[in-house]
Amino acid sequence: MAIEKGRGATLNGGSHRFNLRQREADGDWLDAVEHLDGPVPRRRTQVTVEHPRTILTRNASPDIGFSQSINAYRGCEHGCIYCFARPSHAYHDLSPGLDFETRLFAKPDAAKLLRAELSKRNYVVAPIAMGTNTDPYQPIEKDWRITRDILELLVETRHPTFITTKSDRILRDIDMLADLARDRLVAVMLSVTSLDPAIARTLEPRAPHPLRRIEAIRQLSAAGIPVTASISPVIPAITDHEIEALVARVAEAGAREVTFIPVRLPHEVAPLFRAWLDAHYPDRAAKVMAIINDLRGGRDNDPDFGTRMRGQGVWADLIRTRFSKARKRAGLGAERLTLRTDLFRPPEGAQMLLF
Repeated sequence: MAIEKGRGATLNGGSHRFNLRQREADGDWLDAVEHLDGPVPRRRTQVTVEHPRTILTRNASPDIGFSQSINAYRGCEHGCIYCFARPSHAYHDLSPGLDFETRLFAKPDAAKLLRAELSKRNYVVAPIAMGTNTDPYQPIEKDWRITRDILELLVETRHPTFITTKSDRILRDIDMLADLARDRLVAVMLSVTSLDPAIARTLEPRAPHPLRRIEAIRQLSAAGIPVTASISPVIPAITDHEIEALVARVAEAGAREVTFIPVRLPHEVAPLFRAWLDAHYPDRAAKVMAIINDLRGGRDNDPDFGTRMRGQGVWADLIRTRFSKARKRAGLGAERLTLRTDLFRPPEGAQMLLF
């Protein structure tokens, strides 16, 4: 199996759910293209501009702690093999595999659309979550700056927001985040899945080095911005041995809280993850999947509310116990953070300000 350097997925297969066609070997020259023409050129990231009519997504899931969110991008160049958002690419007749990492969509009108939403007379203020599907600070944000445009509007309107990322690129916007934090209008969750660079390089190949993320936690915390660290996903026999070290490290850096979720493998993520295991951890692939199946009630994935975020069975209990003890030793868990909603003011130029 050819592994493309700098990419997470080892496959670019189709989706049986949406009839996305997947090429099968049929004896023609394409089956031997690499042998005939040499290695296939590395994929370059392509970005397609998307013009949605609205930008806020509403959520009513009982085990997710936000009611509305914004996703500035579809697809994610970080290439995390475990990403639960991968299956969404099948809706575009693209593969949840390498296409998800290389064929991205950007929404440059996001801030403009949000301004229109916040200007409505019947708008009800609730924290807007960013980074719930794909990372708002993935590499293309450097040039597109869509997340920064959104943040500028949130600062202007004093609107609360939750931000989830695994990139230290968030430090670029520390000025605005500190401004919001002074009024208890922002909370950041920063993901650190492993402290081992060798694991990180294959698990999340284009995400920043783990130590850069630890440093981002430190700088955000020093600026007065409340940071929760996520060590999700915990992957049995791959990253679970790091639970205690991860919790201690993020606490030392200034995280106010830490969370975890056992690895989830919805839809096309499961076969992609299995292929990744075969390529990078063939010595333990069967063991990893056996534990995951035990965690998920005998399946690759558990989609049920209530258990999908926690897992079940002996392995889930063991991971949860270890995490709880590590968290307690680190002195975390005493603080409950809520964001203010009473400071919101509609955008300048909104119709309601004319009266």
